[in-house]
Amino acid sequence: MTTLAAHEIRPFNVQLAVFALVANGMLAFGVFLSGFVMSEPAPYELMMVAQIGLWFLFGLRISRTVAMLMAMLLIFNISGLFSIFVMKDSSGAGMYYAVSIFLALTAVFFAAVIENDHRRLKIIFHAWVAAAIITATLGILGYFDAFPGAHVFTRYNRAMGAFQDPNVFGPYLVGPLLYLLYRMLTGPVIRTPLLILGMLVLAIGIFLSFSRAAWGLLLFGAIALIVLMLLKERTTAFRLKILVISICAGVALVLVLAIALQIPQIADLFSNRAKLVQDYDGARLGRFERHKIGFLMAMERPLGMGPMALGKIFGEDEHNIWLKTLTTYGWVGAVTYQIMIWSSLWMGFRYMLRERPWQPFLMIAWVLILGHAMIGNVIDTDHWRHFYLSLGILWACVALENRYQRNTTAAMPPLQA
Repeated sequence: MTTLAAHEIRPFNVQLAVFALVANGMLAFGVFLSGFVMSEPAPYELMMVAQIGLWFLFGLRISRTVAMLMAMLLIFNISGLFSIFVMKDSSGAGMYYAVSIFLALTAVFFAAVIENDHRRLKIIFHAWVAAAIITATLGILGYFDAFPGAHVFTRYNRAMGAFQDPNVFGPYLVGPLLYLLYRMLTGPVIRTPLLILGMLVLAIGIFLSFSRAAWGLLLFGAIALIVLMLLKERTTAFRLKILVISICAGVALVLVLAIALQIPQIADLFSNRAKLVQDYDGARLGRFERHKIGFLMAMERPLGMGPMALGKIFGEDEHNIWLKTLTTYGWVGAVTYQIMIWSSLWMGFRYMLRERPWQPFLMIAWVLILGHAMIGNVIDTDHWRHFYLSLGILWACVALENRYQRNTTAAMPPLQA
């Protein structure tokens, strides 16, 4: 009987292992495709729509914590739909909100699958790193016109990899670079050369994107992550290791930058892009002036103006996520977005320094969300796929911590009178 029982159980375990392998493979491939968005709908959308449906069909559950994120994203997007009623020309609005709702679903999906098994965090980040290194390599080769047709990976003499815009390409690479930085600072020395090589590829890709938002996000993200690690680690020896390696990595990046600036093409574009305020920022009806006018216009329109409406008036989009939420999603949507961002940062900050298996990923996601909130003052991050991935990761880690606390409390013995 014992032999028969063992024989009966074994096929079930094999089937379960195969199912888990296929499911995790689909998850990794979906994240990997996020690095290749040269047209819309991109393969990423098609893959994610299919697997989101399959995961929930096969019983993926949403916890109360993840349901909070879903509720805020739902209110945010429903509020935006009402703006269609006040638009004179609503062409393109339906597709815009379809993409918004899809990206909201991806954030909820990532949060749910990670909460289901925190080991998927490593799968997600490995796929993200692989995609980032490949698309960064394409951007670098395109910038130097390394092969016929390589120019398709550039725009306005700026690297953009397999993306449609250098300003999205650059920030996309920051998350994987921070992950490699963490691995370098905490892992064995034997892996350091390989990690440094990956970081250099990503750093060069970010630099050649000539995106000021990406440069600022990288600088802030690297410093913030190192500070958090210094706060997290208690031993003096380990803190010294982090400081020494960080300084050496910083020096190496400065040397690479100095070498790159010896190329006239790079030096000329860098001297132009490195200006804090460009001509199109501070000029009459420039970016900052449009921000002021846009906020005043939005204050008179509770339902918003609809997607791309402000751009049709001024010839340029908002380039400000806070203004974008007002004009595109209305007052309710803008307030909901503010609540979502700052509550995410608050909860992540509360749990960030607790020693957990998911702690490194929570720190990276928290730094990314804060960094995107900061660069959102000068750029529109509304439809950035990696932003919603970061949001899902952060909320998944919060959900994991809440479940950990509940299980710990339930396991405590009752007090004796």
